Amino acid sequence: MENSLELLYEQMGISKEVYTIGESVIDGLTDRFAQIDRIAEYNQLKVIKAMQKNNVGAGHLSSSTGYGYDDSGRDTLEAVYADTFHTESALVRPSITCGTHALAVALSSQLRPGDELLSPVGKPYDTLEEVIGIRPSKGSLAEYGVTYRQVDLLSDGEFDYEEIKKSVNEKTKLVTIQRSKGYQTRKTLSVKRIGELISFIKNIKPDVICMVDNCYGEFVETIEPSDVGADLIVGSLIKNPGGGLAPIGGYIAGKEKYVENAAYRLTSPGLGREVGATLGVLPSFYQGFFLAPTVTASALKSAVFAARLYELLGFYVLPNGRESRHDIIQSVTFGSPEGVIAFCQGIQAAAPVDSSAYCEPWNMPGYDSKVIMAAGAFVSGSSIELSADGPIKPPYAVYFQGGLTWQHGKLGILMSLQKLKDTGICKL
Repeated sequence: MENSLELLYEQMGISKEVYTIGESVIDGLTDRFAQIDRIAEYNQLKVIKAMQKNNVGAGHLSSSTGYGYDDSGRDTLEAVYADTFHTESALVRPSITCGTHALAVALSSQLRPGDELLSPVGKPYDTLEEVIGIRPSKGSLAEYGVTYRQVDLLSDGEFDYEEIKKSVNEKTKLVTIQRSKGYQTRKTLSVKRIGELISFIKNIKPDVICMVDNCYGEFVETIEPSDVGADLIVGSLIKNPGGGLAPIGGYIAGKEKYVENAAYRLTSPGLGREVGATLGVLPSFYQGFFLAPTVTASALKSAVFAARLYELLGFYVLPNGRESRHDIIQSVTFGSPEGVIAFCQGIQAAAPVDSSAYCEPWNMPGYDSKVIMAAGAFVSGSSIELSADGPIKPPYAVYFQGGLTWQHGKLGILMSLQKLKDTGICKL
């Protein structure tokens, strides 16, 4: 069996040298993988418990059209999300087009002219810069008179509590906390650290809204930011909670009054969450959420494997191969555009869809530099599926995420190394 497996990898373009290095790394990951599986088991039970509590039945898989009035499947799914994330309410809709859209809806629904938005964890993800107005854009919060204040993390990655205390003022209405690193080489925030930050801020101003961008973090730990004081958590269904099946969508979960505000912003004043047809997506939304804990576990195994492998080869990786994980993203810094490009081309070559496509950097909407993206996905742009991307600018780091199965993640990482070896960027 082992010889035939190695032969099949060779037929797919993986040299014996690359395969052997990969196997040596995997041999040391048994305990780590077992830990990931235990977290997945806990989260799987949590999802099933929420589905059973809400009496999910076959009738809930039928979708609505038109206005979407009285869509019991939609309303029950939102109750399942709320119970899983331990929130008062949730909004889960296919009309939320992506994570950036979900965040924009959540922000704009709570903030009014004269309010101030604070980020105590440094610069937000690139696409949010135009939502906020850090980079001028039509319809930004800045155009509506919402000001923005930012406190960078300290050089060691810790919160700058002194500066945060100075920055919270009478205008501060909402604090946005990005859990994942985005295109930055900083550590992802653990749920515990997020809870400590929220507690600190609430002690300064109890009525401030604390919102967490939960993208890439769902089901990585046994608790979510909503368990440690977050008023709102926001994410995309083509990341972790969609389980690779959701074809579109996003969620906003949290306190009822804030979710209700988001519903009125998403649809229309006077209509709110009562409208919004589900157009045939409910089976994939339900089943995707059911599978999400184990799919996330596969993505985590792929990330840990990538970290250990590239760390062994001398590259700077974040997090490193032994650190605790708080999202599914793994960054590897190459220091050159060629390294980022070769890595992404390896991921593309391992895809089940569009494996022959040649990915290269291009000017994507919402970014301030060229970006390369690799994703041969069943759902276009899905980053719970095996994917990699990165901005073509210093420090020339690539960000790898996803893998619906660990076995596919393994192939993708081996193929990325093969491309780096073939182009002479990495010598084994």
